Amino acid sequence: MGKIERMDNKISFIGVGPGDPELLTLKALKKIKIADVIIWTDSLIPERILDSAKEGSEKIKTSSLNLEQITSIMIEKFKAGKTVVRLHDGDPCLFGAIREQIEILKNEKIEIEVVPGVSAFQVAAAYHEAELTIPDVTQTIILTRAGGRTGMPEKESLKDLAKHNSSICLYLSARHVKRSQETLLEFYPPETKVIVGFRVSWDDGWTSLIELKDMEKFSIEKKLIRTTIYIISPAISNFQKRSNLYNPSYKHLFRNK
Repeated sequence: MGKIERMDNKISFIGVGPGDPELLTLKALKKIKIADVIIWTDSLIPERILDSAKEGSEKIKTSSLNLEQITSIMIEKFKAGKTVVRLHDGDPCLFGAIREQIEILKNEKIEIEVVPGVSAFQVAAAYHEAELTIPDVTQTIILTRAGGRTGMPEKESLKDLAKHNSSICLYLSARHVKRSQETLLEFYPPETKVIVGFRVSWDDGWTSLIELKDMEKFSIEKKLIRTTIYIISPAISNFQKRSNLYNPSYKHLFRNK
């Protein structure tokens, strides 16, 4: 038998966004279309993301597998001449645990590519037409999580981050909402707006705009324990002045007159 010619001589880790296939990047879509083997986080990615996969492609779910099992499959399929892609929800650089996978693959001399994706905080903010960086209110966005089983550096406690009074996007924190709300209320007014997103952009997903003082109560009522994001921001519904960017008197490289 002749040697199998794969379409891509590397394993691609692909960020597929929070759930809506229309939010896939063109590069992500191209990679999925040519893949022989698609290894996907089925607990976090809706199956419709795979609709563009070619006929006959092998689709492997990973929700019940551990690190060694996942990487062993990737290595086996790749060395068999298959084009292999690994799908992660959102953007792989955020809470994706890709580094440990990549290190194992690199030890096997396998070339890696990471394809970025849209994150849930961006989509949730867009649904509410929200800008998270308003002049003189905040120019900073913090992406973080509440401390839980995953170790948090002491210097990155929610209390320390909340002192900045900037826009905070809390991932993986629904189980810790009581403690998170208590901490945030030490630094933010109770009426601070919070965007809550559950399975953002899935068919059964939703977002809602609430106030910080109601974050715990709302989460309990909605029975939120996973796939939830909270965006706490003094910038939401707080437009006070225009930026300099489009001010006719503001001169810059492309507008000197």
